[in-house]
Amino acid sequence: MSFERRKTRQIMVGNVAVGGDAPISVQSMTTTKTADVEGTLAQIYALAGAGADIVRC
Repeated sequence: MSFERRKTRQIMVGNVAVGGDAPISVQSMTTTKTADVEGTLAQIYALAGAGADIVRC
């Protein structure tokens, strides 16, 4: 099966290119309350270690 992709505009999220001809980026969100700094940082480091390019809190 073949289809034509719609051309998108590339934007930057920090230093990660998203859209356009940029490679696919992996993003995720933390599930802790941001007031729980230690727990949130632990999740951020775990996600980064697993290969996430973008982490949202």
